[in-house]
Amino acid sequence: MVIIGGGRVGYYLGRGLIEEGHETLIVVKDTQLQTAICNNLGSVCVRGDGCEVATLEEIGTSRADIFIAVTGDDEDNLIACQLAKHKFNVPRTIARLSNPANKLLFKKLGIDVTISSTDIIMEHIQGEVPTHSLTHLLDIDDRGLEIVVVRIPAESASVGRQVKDLELPPGTSVPIIIRYGSRPVQPTPETTIEERDQVVAITPQESEDALRLALRGEPPPDAK
Repeated sequence: MVIIGGGRVGYYLGRGLIEEGHETLIVVKDTQLQTAICNNLGSVCVRGDGCEVATLEEIGTSRADIFIAVTGDDEDNLIACQLAKHKFNVPRTIARLSNPANKLLFKKLGIDVTISSTDIIMEHIQGEVPTHSLTHLLDIDDRGLEIVVVRIPAESASVGRQVKDLELPPGTSVPIIIRYGSRPVQPTPETTIEERDQVVAITPQESEDALRLALRGEPPPDAK
């Protein structure tokens, strides 16, 4: 297994594969990151650019059964996987996507598998979402954060407002809006909230009530 990218995704993926007994090599550009990974996982990380033929040739990419590019840059992941597929004949390539809109392009260019955080979130909320105004998806306890989905009814005061105008609690971000009858939206500050939107938000655990108030115009449960 060859992994390009040694951030959190690359590191934990590499650790998991190693624990399962797979021969794994992680490629990173940063010397300090290489040292940190080797200190934790052993001599399984090398420094180099996964988008360069010389680096891929040096690490023996032609021996790989699976090539996985998980940097935070979609273009780098595409280039690395294409080189692995067409230059080194790796039978299986997997690319991480930051922008799910690139999924079709990657498929057309021969990448076998694409994975995006948007798709992962969607898998967890497929089917009918409960009618509660705010639904918990995941707690990130070590960061004091949680991922929630807030449904926007027609009568909500946030309908017609842009994301930048919402009074979101400090430390809150909105990575995706699941739009009724349409494709999911990665919002910009200018994205307008529509009725029946399902707003997926990452927020501090103590800010749940404030988030509900900002998105739905509801008072907190203990308000009189």
